[in-house]
Amino acid sequence: MKTESRMKTASVLTLGVLLVVLAIPPRALAWGAHGHTISGKAATMKLPPEMPKFFRKASDQLAYLNPEPDRWRDRAEAELNPTTRDAFNPDHFINFERFPAEALNAENRFLFLAELRKSGMETPEAGIVPYRILELFGRLRTEFRLWRTTTNKRERRFIEERIINDAGILGHYVTDGANPHHTTIHHHGWVGENPKGYATDREFHARFESIYVGKHITLANLTGSMTNRARVIQNPRAEVINYLRTSHGKVERLYELDKRAAYNELTTTPENKQFAVERLAAGAEMLRDLWWTAWVTSTSPSS
Repeated sequence: MKTESRMKTASVLTLGVLLVVLAIPPRALAWGAHGHTISGKAATMKLPPEMPKFFRKASDQLAYLNPEPDRWRDRAEAELNPTTRDAFNPDHFINFERFPAEALNAENRFLFLAELRKSGMETPEAGIVPYRILELFGRLRTEFRLWRTTTNKRERRFIEERIINDAGILGHYVTDGANPHHTTIHHHGWVGENPKGYATDREFHARFESIYVGKHITLANLTGSMTNRARVIQNPRAEVINYLRTSHGKVERLYELDKRAAYNELTTTPENKQFAVERLAAGAEMLRDLWWTAWVTSTSPSS
């Protein structure tokens, strides 16, 4: 009877969490606040000691800021309301199935949009997260460059505040990209032909990145799975796009795992956990490496 009671209680809790999650429209969640926060924290913990001290000391703030763009989805604000306009929704994802691969050769988001229009596609259907990441990366590198050359202590402090804010926000979009759901049209259940019988419920997105991750994944899981050595990324544009494509290549693996053992708060299958940890760790590594690259290559405008 006790076991049955516990199962009933768990079912009620699951339903309650799902009702809250489902009240938020599609694309409004990305790893949930917990997944984003521990990703940001893990990235700071794995930074080289040569990173500026003010940046490393901001570890808690950088972790807090990682979920920030999801907090902006405020129904009280017309332009941000997720049920109506949600003007910045495309910043969070990229649907690789929605456009020709060469469209990503476009140098900026506006030229990318022009390529989409040539294909009869609109931004909300395709997403622009690679451009959002690259824009924030470029801004961060510029700010580090200013910090290096500014001698006025007061102004330098202002620049530090700007750096931390933009680095934290960059973290959100980078870690969004680690979740295969954010790279595919199958973001809330499989759509179209489904010969392998993958999950079609719209709750899958939340079951995986919010409910499961919130219950089963810890900061220690991430730091224990990350590489210890930060990389200087030689070609940020190519690496960001490749990072997102790699995530996209894991879409079916995610669905296969869910088919064998559905992601939820009761899931204990080791393979399910390994996949979630690997994806979160990949996001934290990419974020750390982008931060480090922005700093190291900020010595001159040509870097």
